[in-house]
Amino acid sequence: MRTLKLGDTGPEVPALGLGCVGLSEFYGPVDRDGSLATLHAAAEVGMTFLDTSDYYGVDSANERLIGEFLPKAAAGRSGFTVATKFGPVRAPGTGELIGVRSDPAHVRAACERSLRRLGTDHIDLYYVHHPDFVTPIEETVGAMAELVAAGKVRHLGLSNVTAAQLRAGHRVHPIAAVENEWSLFTREYEDSVVPVCAELGIGFVAYSPFSRGFLTGRHTSTDGLAADDLRRSMPRFAAPNAVHNATLLAPIRRIAEARGATMAQVALAWLLHRPAVHGIPVVPIPGTRSPLRLRENADALRLTLTGGELAVLDTIAQEVKGERMPPPPDLD
Repeated sequence: MRTLKLGDTGPEVPALGLGCVGLSEFYGPVDRDGSLATLHAAAEVGMTFLDTSDYYGVDSANERLIGEFLPKAAAGRSGFTVATKFGPVRAPGTGELIGVRSDPAHVRAACERSLRRLGTDHIDLYYVHHPDFVTPIEETVGAMAELVAAGKVRHLGLSNVTAAQLRAGHRVHPIAAVENEWSLFTREYEDSVVPVCAELGIGFVAYSPFSRGFLTGRHTSTDGLAADDLRRSMPRFAAPNAVHNATLLAPIRRIAEARGATMAQVALAWLLHRPAVHGIPVVPIPGTRSPLRLRENADALRLTLTGGELAVLDTIAQEVKGERMPPPPDLD
């Protein structure tokens, strides 16, 4: 697994990370032993950049899972770069979303709770998962910077942010990475956040590189999904959007078949080419609950697309129908 430096001030990380959310929630039934097996497989292939959040799983189950895994891994805690996030607030026991907080008091308290759940004395990369709608980003980053000074956090990140928020936060303390969605279906940040990353020397962590599985060709509708699967609420998976979007997969499928690759590998290879296009480090964090799929994803690093293939793939996002996320809930 090759590595890269995540921005001018960020850590050295594997070129592919593991998005851990699906190991605990949102995409159908989860199995604790299977999730641990996937984490061990990630360690075996060098995918040691783990991305979690205190939002993932009821009572932050995903942080607890990683906290259970790290001492058992052959490399131990020091062999991993652990990123986690704070912001959305859920009710204990039920997981109901009851608010979003990024005020300084919450920043400090959330960090302490994450450290305990992860069983570590420091967080390698700490993000605000989503800024609230009241606290200036400068105040949030200021409180996060205090955690760096105290040795509890190594690097700072911002997730789900605008270009203006990124600039404002970076003025308070260097931001190592932005974590926003980026895929063949979602390219809305290429004309806003990405140029700011290039200007300020900030890395980009690309979540949902498969557009919640759509780009793999295995999940192109809500058929067969669990009743509580998050994709049931996503406009891109709703008919007739899903029917239309499935037709956009044809060039990905053709390239995959011609190369003896999977569609997922082609989608990742396109993202792995973004540094050459935009001049910034880009680390996709595909999620999976399957050790087999995880190893397939790692093999995408061996796939280099031609200029002609890239040109064909570049047109897909223009035709996608449906928003990437459902409307936000009413928290009043």
